[in-house]
Amino acid sequence: PEGVSLRTCPIEELDLTTDESVRAAIDEHAPELVINAAAYTAVDAAESDRKMADRVNREGAESIARHARRVGARMVQVSTDFVFDGEEATPRRPEDPTNPVSVYGDTKRGGELAVLNVLGDDALIVRTAWLYSARGSNFVHTMLRLMRERDEVRVVSDQIGSPTWANSLASAIWCMADRGMTGIQHWTDSGVASWYDFAVAIAEIGHQLDLIDTMPSVIPVTTRDFPTPARRPAYSVLDKTGTWSLLEGTGCVPCAHWRANLNEMMKGLTSV
Repeated sequence: PEGVSLRTCPIEELDLTTDESVRAAIDEHAPELVINAAAYTAVDAAESDRKMADRVNREGAESIARHARRVGARMVQVSTDFVFDGEEATPRRPEDPTNPVSVYGDTKRGGELAVLNVLGDDALIVRTAWLYSARGSNFVHTMLRLMRERDEVRVVSDQIGSPTWANSLASAIWCMADRGMTGIQHWTDSGVASWYDFAVAIAEIGHQLDLIDTMPSVIPVTTRDFPTPARRPAYSVLDKTGTWSLLEGTGCVPCAHWRANLNEMMKGLTSV
């Protein structure tokens, strides 16, 4: 936003696995607000690499919180729907009990607790889900690549969540920070989808925008048909009503439906 001097730190400058690196970066920049958007997000790899996942997701978050408190900075910790087990088919509220079923989810929940332990009521935890963007590695880019290479793709249809454009999350975080919000907040784009629904939308929009030459067949499969090292929540829709009420009057509410945001993001890919 206007009036914000933003400094982004690559790993060479701020290594979350080293407390000295965190201290040095925060001392150098003397921030008013620290947004921890970094995480070990390789969900399946984390099952056999718990030590590193914990160092980044829990210890790294705790290190940032301690040094933010030391210099009087506020902190936003980005977290995940994976802190829930997904066993109940109702949107999860911030106050609902957590029960992660993967190492990734467990270490991210550990990061939440560490930040809350250090900063107490001053901490802001923002849980989100199913993020994608025009940059980096994510589901949208993976699907577009496969759809260019194959006539048919198979996608899990029994995991339900809310696809979320990273731009939407970024805007929401700035709104929350501007309002001085704290506690645990939930933010995703509106609406729900399975990964299969998400893939069908990518195929339809991609074909309309000439990002893929031909319309592929998208075949629904079950989680059992597509085994992975880590368990995923079957239903991980987040209840955002409390966050929406606190953000009333900002440009962040009401937030857009996931398909509308997907369309906007993919339009931008045509000029890349």
